[in-house]
Amino acid sequence: MIEIHGLTKKYGRFTALDSLTLTIEKGTVFGFVGQNGAGKSTTFSILATLMAPTSGTAYINGYNISKEPAKVRSQIGYMPDFFGVYDQLRAVEYLDFYGASYGIGTGEREKLIPQLLELVNLTNKADSYVDVLSRGMKQRLCLARSLIHDPEVLILDEPASGLDPRARVEMREILKELKYMGKTILISSHILPELAEMCDTIGIIDQGRLVAQGSVAEIQQRLAGEKLITVKVWGSLNEAVAYFEDHHLVSQLEKRNDGSGIQFVFSGNEEEQFSLLHNALLAKIKIFSFSETETNLEDVFMEITKGVELS
Repeated sequence: MIEIHGLTKKYGRFTALDSLTLTIEKGTVFGFVGQNGAGKSTTFSILATLMAPTSGTAYINGYNISKEPAKVRSQIGYMPDFFGVYDQLRAVEYLDFYGASYGIGTGEREKLIPQLLELVNLTNKADSYVDVLSRGMKQRLCLARSLIHDPEVLILDEPASGLDPRARVEMREILKELKYMGKTILISSHILPELAEMCDTIGIIDQGRLVAQGSVAEIQQRLAGEKLITVKVWGSLNEAVAYFEDHHLVSQLEKRNDGSGIQFVFSGNEEEQFSLLHNALLAKIKIFSFSETETNLEDVFMEITKGVELS
């Protein structure tokens, strides 16, 4: 659905985007994560045909962004990180204006606009002026605007930026619904956990280069490599200590301060972790709790963007 080949953008000696190559399959929600200035908005502006690349190219649904910009625009719904609204228009008038701009007939617009307002939970704000809407409502209205022509692909630049927690949840639920409808969604954020639940895969960009790509779980595992395991046992800890400290994948074992169990670092994969627990039970160690401390996603992001490249 989206194919990016060696996309580069330079401003004089400054390289904003450096040979980005990426493929996003149809129906995928792809999260693009990076610090402010990493190259996210530059990428999105190029894909939306608002900016020409210095070199490289991209295809959206088979159309070349440089050679067939009009056809590309018919395929995408683009929501920039900073967007304009017309304050003297009501929400329904705002969508009607954009529907007409896309050549959608009056009768079709009358049917379509209520459906879009319902999708973004703004039915009760249809006759409200845009300038009295909250930021979250304006975000959802602009999302509806990007859907007015029923595009195959959505390019959403920081759609949850500046939203309060409730508005973020509402936006996330709408995006899940759009994914269910089969839309291919490319969404950016500078906050990794914000995208973790809604994306199939993510790409982390730093200084214009893609430094990591995969599911959140894959990136955590490839970066971290080790897990902190807590084991609580019934009765004496001595047997548990003797069993676990003798395992070749266990290190830094220590007893918990409250005397209820032990903690250690485990460097194996999930299958080896299962085997560790299974064999402990066979050895009649009285385990009533076996838990893993999750890698903090913010720590993962900060570590990767310090220059760690993952193959």
